Amino acid sequence: MRHSDQNVVEAFAELFEGLSSTSKLELIESLSKSIRAESSKKEEDFYKSFGAFASEKSAEEIINEIKA
Repeated sequence: MRHSDQNVVEAFAELFEGLSSTSKLELIESLSKSIRAESSKKEEDFYKSFGAFASEKSAEEIINEIKA
């Protein structure tokens, strides 16, 4: 963890000390969902980067278009 990140975490930790247990649990749940969504999004983007080029044109037409 970078030093600046550590400072931010410590600052937030101090703010959270005043929250109720229920609020802290809700915050943990929200952060957990955020991490899962971020991880899922990265994985989804990774798999979207693969696959065939979709086109109705023939390979020769595409090549000629690129060359032009």
